[in-house]
Amino acid sequence: MDGINFLDLFQGIATLAASEPKIMFGRIFLMLLGFVLIYLGSRNILEPLLMVPMGLGMSSVNAGVMFLEGNKAGTLFVDPLLSDPVGLVNVLQINWLQPIYTLTFSNGLIACLVFMGIGVLLDVGYVMARPFQSIFIALCAELGTIVVFPIAIGLGLTEREAASVATIGGADGPMVLFTSLILAKHLFVPITVVGYLYLGLTYGAYPYLIKWLVPKHIRGIDMSADRGPKISRAQKLTFAVVACTLLCLLFPVAAPLFFSLFLGVAVRESGLDNFKKLLEDTFLYGATFFLGLTLGILCEASTLLEPTVLKLLLLGMLALLISALGGLLGGYALYFLSGGKYNPVIGIAGVSCVPTTAKIVQKIASEANPGAIVLPQALGANISGVITSAIIAATFISLLR
Repeated sequence: MDGINFLDLFQGIATLAASEPKIMFGRIFLMLLGFVLIYLGSRNILEPLLMVPMGLGMSSVNAGVMFLEGNKAGTLFVDPLLSDPVGLVNVLQINWLQPIYTLTFSNGLIACLVFMGIGVLLDVGYVMARPFQSIFIALCAELGTIVVFPIAIGLGLTEREAASVATIGGADGPMVLFTSLILAKHLFVPITVVGYLYLGLTYGAYPYLIKWLVPKHIRGIDMSADRGPKISRAQKLTFAVVACTLLCLLFPVAAPLFFSLFLGVAVRESGLDNFKKLLEDTFLYGATFFLGLTLGILCEASTLLEPTVLKLLLLGMLALLISALGGLLGGYALYFLSGGKYNPVIGIAGVSCVPTTAKIVQKIASEANPGAIVLPQALGANISGVITSAIIAATFISLLR
């Protein structure tokens, strides 16, 4: 017992002291960032369902680094870069989150589970009641994806890498995960982490952008008079079946995502309450929990502190900013075309972070005018945004795979 070394006992501190300065300060920064994400999530400034488990995972994985075989630093959480089959089987028996990552993350299953849950929550009647408005806004809100793609190539990324990071502009987490998995597997971890981190930040940043660009009297435009036609359950189910089949026919490479999304819609509109509860409560919340937790665990300093990651961070932020501006431009176009009857704030809802951006739009409108109702129109744009982001991602994959 007399020979026990303090650093041998407390290996988290030992690996911190033994690492190069960049990794050491990176670990400390990420631990503190984890604290910040938990705080912002718990205060509902950022999306709590993702940020709380993600923040705790980020802090824990950067604190819990130890010496493994060959004096190599690592953790007992997950090894995202492991590809050797024999080594993977061995690690599956040791790293406690490795099965979750390997069997649901690295094959896109977690994205499909999330999409099933989202599908159950979507009322496609909002899109069917105002199809042209909704699709126009959604297309405008994909501007970040289109613009960032050539910019990323200009910064030295390959076409596949550029397409993967550009999809962050659609603000659709499962789509970012799925696209990067197929087109840029070597950047799958940082692109997915960057994408989901910024999707959470839209919850806090977009309201300021709206207030900066849209005057209060325009933000408060009430659209409750625009009720649209009543859409029956049978019509919604027909739409789900036809849209799913057509999109799978056109873009089979993204068929698992289209199928998952519209399966949820079909379950909802068929009145299958037991399945609806399973997908909404168990699948969606279970998948979201492990999604946030695994994303946090993947935020290990040695994995993220690569020169390329800084480019991804900047490009992800730029994509979401340009998409928001594109959505607002589309909203202003409809505002002028309607003679001032359309609330341009709805344009932000085209950035398809379902249903976060739609809720942001309604909240901002209500702050400007307590009687303003814009949620139906916002949800129509929001749901259309999911579909358009899937189509653009499928186009990238089909052309560049």
